[in-house]
Amino acid sequence: MQDNALVQFFIQGGPIMWPILLTAIVAVAVAIERVVWWVRETRRRNLRLLDQVLARIEQGEVDEASRLSSKSEDPIVRMIWHGLNHVHCSMQGAMQMAAGIELERAGRFLAVLDTIITLAPLLGLLGTVTGIMHSFSFVGGEELAAVKVSGGIAEALIATACGLGIAMFCLIPFNYFQRRIERLRFELETQATNVEIMLEKVKQSVA
Repeated sequence: MQDNALVQFFIQGGPIMWPILLTAIVAVAVAIERVVWWVRETRRRNLRLLDQVLARIEQGEVDEASRLSSKSEDPIVRMIWHGLNHVHCSMQGAMQMAAGIELERAGRFLAVLDTIITLAPLLGLLGTVTGIMHSFSFVGGEELAAVKVSGGIAEALIATACGLGIAMFCLIPFNYFQRRIERLRFELETQATNVEIMLEKVKQSVA
């Protein structure tokens, strides 16, 4: 019974409900994928290993720090490893490139959510316009009926409500993921600067 009511509700929204449904499916898929990715990435963090690597660098044991960080799945440790094993560019450049790759992975598909946040209300607004046009098409005609006019208004309101609902649904995870990315960016930049300072001190002590 509820399934029939939901289908009827969808049909009353008019043909614009199909692209709105598509945006909803994409939004849910992206949100689930990003949640799973962040959960997996959080489990990969290894603060103990990070402390060990930084301690080796501070003591001037760069080769040992490189060995410890070589197979780590922690994004911060991976960045440090790339910096310690730079070949074709400077250490700073290598860490910047590695950090950029980590941030790109963290921000994957967020552009899709950002687009849906804007697109869904516009689709709802388009449904509003087509629904009102549908209602006015009966005005002044012999076949004017309150049911048909109200049907067009219902089409307009349903499409608008669904579009706004999808946008609000996307806004919460989008802001959350953006916050996680900014936090990751801060950690990457902080640890990169920390490694550079420690290596500079090691060079000065050796000299």
